[in-house]
Amino acid sequence: MKNGLFSGDISPACEYCEYGRRASDNVMILCIKKGMVSPYYSCRKFLYSPLKRVPKRQPRLPEFSPEEFQL
Repeated sequence: MKNGLFSGDISPACEYCEYGRRASDNVMILCIKKGMVSPYYSCRKFLYSPLKRVPKRQPRLPEFSPEEFQL
């Protein structure tokens, strides 16, 4: 991807393409250009839509006790 607003390490996938919509089975993607495709498929018409991409969850922070901060 050559978009200056987002990092370039986002791999193209129809799951977050502007032309793709999730099918009723919540597995496949209905693409305006290619028809029904896999969520990880990508074609030459791929256009990144940042609002469709779901970011990964942040890992939970470990629980600390007050004894760990005493000198």
